[in-house]
Amino acid sequence: MSDATKSVSDMLAERGARYGLFANHAAWTMKLKNIFRQSPNWAKMKEDQQECLDMTAHKIGRILNGDPHYFDSWKDIAGYNKLVSDRLENIDEQLVAPEVQTDQPLREF
Repeated sequence: MSDATKSVSDMLAERGARYGLFANHAAWTMKLKNIFRQSPNWAKMKEDQQECLDMTAHKIGRILNGDPHYFDSWKDIAGYNKLVSDRLENIDEQLVAPEVQTDQPLREF
């Protein structure tokens, strides 16, 4: 069955088998995110750094709650961290997003 023809229930059943109960995953993930936000450095970080840590927490939550040997969870963690590392090193300035002006209303597309 292709992803386009899967029902939401089928998808959730597959994800649950791989990652465990979502409520438990959410509990692990939110504990980690709350720890991050207690650091005085949290407010000093750019949004991509904060989001990287949040996504890393999300993936760690999946690892702790579900299949700890699923390679994709580990690979995703490396990918998010590489994006921030590359920006900080200015490896490819063409991929660096401009500062987002959060005080401006968002455009509708």
